[in-house]
Formats: sequence, C-alpha cells, structure tokens
Amino acid sequence: MQTKKTFSIKGMHCASCVMVLEQSLKKVEGVSEATVNLATEKATVTYDSQKVTDATLSSAVSNVGYQALITEEIRTEDDEQKEKQQELRALRLKVIVSLTLGGLILWGAFPGLMKTAPMFLQNFWVQLLLAVPVQFWAGFGFYRATISALKHRTANMDTLVVIGTTVAFAYSAFVTIFPQLVTNIGIEPAPYFDTAAIIIGLILLGRYFEARAKAGTSEAIKKLIGLQAKTARVVRDNKEMDIPISEVIIGDGIRVRPGEKIPVDGIIIDGESSIDESMVTGESMPVDKVAGDTVVGATMNKTGTFTFKATKVGGETMLAQIIKLVQEAQGSKAPIQRLADLVSSYFVPVVIMLAFATFAVWYIFGPAPSLLYALLNTVAVLIIACPCAMGLATPTAIMVGIGKGAEHGILIKDAESLETAHKINTIIFDKTGTLTKGQPEVTDIISFDGRAQDEVLSLAASIEKGSEHSLAEAIVKAAEAKHLSLSAVEKFKAIPGRGVEGTIDGKRIVFGNKRLMNKEGVDVSSEGDRIGEMESSGKTVMMIALRQAHGEAFKLVGLIAVADIVKESAKEGLCALQKLGIEVVMITGDNQRTASAIGQKLGISRVLAEVLPDQKEAEVRKIQAEGKVVAMVGDGINDAPALAAADVGIAMGTGTDVAIEAADITLISKDLRSVAAAVVLSKKTMRTIRLNLFWAFGYNVILIPVAMGALYPFFHLLLNPIFASVAMATSSVSVVTNSLLLKRKKIS
Repeated sequence: MQTKKTFSIKGMHCASCVMVLEQSLKKVEGVSEATVNLATEKATVTYDSQKVTDATLSSAVSNVGYQALITEEIRTEDDEQKEKQQELRALRLKVIVSLTLGGLILWGAFPGLMKTAPMFLQNFWVQLLLAVPVQFWAGFGFYRATISALKHRTANMDTLVVIGTTVAFAYSAFVTIFPQLVTNIGIEPAPYFDTAAIIIGLILLGRYFEARAKAGTSEAIKKLIGLQAKTARVVRDNKEMDIPISEVIIGDGIRVRPGEKIPVDGIIIDGESSIDESMVTGESMPVDKVAGDTVVGATMNKTGTFTFKATKVGGETMLAQIIKLVQEAQGSKAPIQRLADLVSSYFVPVVIMLAFATFAVWYIFGPAPSLLYALLNTVAVLIIACPCAMGLATPTAIMVGIGKGAEHGILIKDAESLETAHKINTIIFDKTGTLTKGQPEVTDIISFDGRAQDEVLSLAASIEKGSEHSLAEAIVKAAEAKHLSLSAVEKFKAIPGRGVEGTIDGKRIVFGNKRLMNKEGVDVSSEGDRIGEMESSGKTVMMIALRQAHGEAFKLVGLIAVADIVKESAKEGLCALQKLGIEVVMITGDNQRTASAIGQKLGISRVLAEVLPDQKEAEVRKIQAEGKVVAMVGDGINDAPALAAADVGIAMGTGTDVAIEAADITLISKDLRSVAAAVVLSKKTMRTIRLNLFWAFGYNVILIPVAMGALYPFFHLLLNPIFASVAMATSSVSVVTNSLLLKRKKIS
C-alpha cells in the first residue's frame, strides 16, 4: 500500500544537502518518490508501507548526517513555533558572541585600525583565546555537519565553510605558536584569526536573517490556522456547553449566535442566517442559509441564531483540507527547481577543486609571500561559493506564491501545476455550472395533441425525478412550484448525452434532445422553426414523446425550454483572460445553436457543442495536438477525465464539496475572475523565480573568478575573505527577500 508522509529535517543549509538527502531516501527499498524542500525544511516521501517504516526513513536521513523528525505531526503548531523561536534565540546568541569577539580581534589585527586598539588586543595569544570559542563553539554546527557528510563521502556548504575557516585558523595558530619557524622561511608572522571569526559570525548572521525571512514565507498557513474557532457551543442532553473544537464529534448539535465563528462543517437543522464565507471562498457577499443548507467551519455568522449538526470535524473539515493541501503544495518541487538542485549537487565538489587549483596557482606563480596569498584566496573561494542562494531561489518563491493563492481562494495542488500555469495559452470552459450558475429554470412549456401544459410538465417532471442532471432539477422544481402531482415511473433509464426514458401507467415516454428523438424515430421537423428560435436565444429545448403501446410509433406531445443563467463574473473573467492573450473555448453538450448563443453573449468565438461527457477528453487532446498548452475548467467531478488530460485542470469549488483531488488547481470561489488571477499568480511567481536564479547563478559566476584573483593581474585587486562572507550571506537573504515581495503584488 502506497503511503505519503511529510516530516521535518534538521541540519539542512544548502541545495547540495537537498540532493544528498533525496538520493539517500530514494535508495531505500520500497520508496517510490522522495522530495526534499530547503525552504520548508521538510521531506515528502511516497513509499510502500509494508516495506518501509518510520525507523527506516529516519535511518536513511541520519546516515547522511541529518536528523528526521518523523513523529513531528503529533506536535501542535505552538510547539513547532516555540522550537523555532528557541533555535532563533540560540542562533542569535552565537551571532552576537561571534561578531563581538571577531570585532575585537579585527580591531587589534587589521592594518591601520590596530593602531587605535589597546595593546592587549594586538597580542597574538589574546587573539587566539578570543578566536577559539568562535571557531569551536559558534562554529561547532559546521564541523558536526561536515564530519557526518565526509563519513558518507559527500560534501555540502558546511564543508566549504569548515575548510576555509579551519585553514585560516590553523595557519594563524601556527604563526602564534611557532613565530620563529615562519620568520625563518621569509614570512612575517601575522595571524588571520579575524578572518576565520568574522566569516563564521557573518555566515551565522546570514542564516539568522534567512531563518527569520523564511518564517515569513509560511504566513499563509498561520493565517489559515488562525481562522479556526477555538471553541464550540454544543447542545448535549438539552444543555448548552462550550467545549474545545477538538472535542466536537460528528453528529453533535452546535448552536451559533450572531457574530460568532462556525466551528466545524455541518448542516443547519434549525434556524436561518446570513453567513460571511469570504474567509474561505473569497466571495465578499454574505450567503443566506436555511435549514438543510451546509455551513463551513471558520466562516462568520452575521445575523441569525441557528443550530447545525456537525458532519465533518478535525482533519476532515474543509479548512483542514485546505491547510493540508497548501502545506503539501509548498513542500513540493517545481521542475525548474530540479535544474538548480542538479547544478548544486555538482557545485560543492567543483568548488573544492577550484579552491585547490587557486592555492596551487598562487603558491607557485603568486608574488611573495605566495603562501599567504594562496591561503587567503583559497579561503575566499571556499566562502564565496556557497550554493545557499541557488537552493532557496525556487522553493521560497513557490511557498509565497502558493500561500498567496490560498489567501485568494486559489488552491494549487503542487509546484509543478503553479509553474505550468504560466505557459497556458488556451483555456477550455465547461458551460454548465462553470460559465453558468448551473441552476437552470423552465422558461417555456409548449403542448401538442390537445394536452394541457401542466400535464406535459407533470409527465416530464415524473420521469426526470430519477435523473441527476441539472436540467432535470429545474423541471422538477417547476412542477413542485405549481403543486403538480408526479406519477410513479417504471423501467427508468438515463441515456448519457441524450435524455431519459421510462414507463408511466403502461405508456413508454422518452424525454430529451433532438438526438434522442432521432434515435426513437420521432418527427420534430414541424416544430423546427419554433425550436430554432428558442435555441437561438440560448435556451435548451427538451422534447417529450409518448408511445401508447409496444409496437406503436412515438408521438411528440410537448416541448420544454430551459435556460441556465450566466454567472455575473463570467464576462469580466473571460475578458481578463483574453487581455492576457489566452484563447477561450467553451465546451458543452448543448446543441450548436444554443451553445453559439451563449458563446456570443460571452464573447467566445470558439464553441465546441454537442460534445458528450466521454468525448470531452478527446476534445482537450485535439486542441493540445495543435501545439497549445491547455487548461480545462470544470466542476472537478463530471469533467474528471478532461481535467486529467489537460496540462492544467482547474476545478470550480462547490461549497464543502470542494473537489480538491479532482484537479491541479481548485478555485474555492465561484468567481470566474479567479481563473485569470491563477494565471497571473503563476506568471508573477515564475518571474520571481527566474530573477532569483539569475542573481543566484550570476553571483557565483561573477564572484568565484574574482575570489580566485582574476582581477589581480589587471587592477591588483583581491577579494578579502571577510567581504566574501558578507557577499555570500547577502545573496541568500536577498533571494528570500525578493520572494517575499510576491506578497505585495496584485493578482486580481
């Protein structure tokens, strides 16, 4: 049985960590997929639960030098926040100590500046004593990660820091302890404790700012969790009591007063009210609810008092599903990120080789003292080449983008869907329930053969009562509004894409479209003009024919016209897509004339009419064959094959029955402007990712040669290792900060 588990990992700092972990997890027998996300510091693993245990996964992580928090899911959000705050406090202490001690060493050692320092700070032994706690206490985490990585023949960003700072510290300690030996080989004894200490302090400072910034990328989850009510007023044994929502069970009666949040999902059993569902759906107008209507947890009761029965609690509520979806999506990996991770996996070994090459070239060909030049330039190369920025470039932007979408009622299943959405150039809309409200009404009833209109409507409603089609509901509602009695139906049969048939009082009745009439040999040509006129105005015309006895021909006894109302947001939503240069296509089972009338009303030039449900997928593939990147927008259930076939499937949300699993993107709001907002969000997220990657790659491409000394032959300029550490820390923080700017961008 395939199981998916997401858990936190401690000790990750760069993209090479990601690749090492993924490779280790994928080697476990029974693991089919493993994705590690640097920004969320989580791994998502799909595996065979009969072959893989939590202990196996934990071992695979610890074997390469990291710690897996497999049982983290049982901790509360507060516990996780407290732990992160503790880690930040510990990191801040190390930063303060490192930079304070490093600053004192720099004051007593840096040329020019040292003249203003007290004499004891200029003493090499004092500098050594100040440097030791920075190197081996503040920098202990670097050593621990490096030793573990080397045990498993891997290298990461910590390896670069350890090699660089240890070389500087060891040389400085040697100069301090054995100054005479250094003097004898023609080098003035001058330690570089300031270089090692300041580098460690600045890298830790960068990690501190990076950790704080990364915390900001997950604010969407915090906001969603913050929507939850804390307590519920439950009615038990005719007594009302306030209990935590964690203690609510399915079937509980819950009373909600004006101004209170609805604690869980359920169905109203008594009372009525107006409910603000904007926190979940994004729709600003309150929705009127009466007995029998569903209510969604975390929404706000505006006016009346009502009692509802809890139907979904805990992790089953709509809000809980949304939170879970957003968490999984933020932890997923976009295809563009795989390129960055692949480059980063080779990056550290290449940098180490470049560092050795730098040392060799400067030692052999450099000016005197060549050993010092070789050491300092090697340290600069090791420090400047941190692949942190490359590892953070994509996941931080993905986290912010998916979080921003959730805040606007746009639920994105994974990072790949978010990336693909920016390429969409054609969007196919299902008509019923997507472009229209999906609540059609009977507009015309025409009877023949001397029958009354009510008789025709009664026959149609009787046979349609067993159908689940949206048009059937409109006909039954029209009959109920007139208080017509309905007859029992035998041998009922639904004919997909055509209509229904059944027997009433021994008479065989067929009710459906022209294709069904043609199949049964019913002549409707005499009413062609009247049917055409109604269809031209966007109405769907259903025909009812009756056969008195077996062997007789069916006879047309009436026409019923039904019209579905176009959504208020449809016109504006489609215009927004067309402004983005996206072709809009409508697909429907309606006849060509009716479909064209609605298409013309909405400004859609390409209309695919008379398409049966099982043919929608084929139509999607036809358009893809034209070289188009296609999105399909439907209800997420009836259109499942077409949604799956499209490059991006977009499901329109339907209350608590949101089809989260049916599509790549689910729009909780029924507002069609959300479709354009989803595309805009994808475009802006991808623009941010590309900018991040440009700066991350560009930073390394430009500064590594500078650190190696490429400018020295022309300008006698070298990159001080301290400035290299500043540049490295700045690059990581700038990438995360650029991703956070996505929060301020408008998508609708």
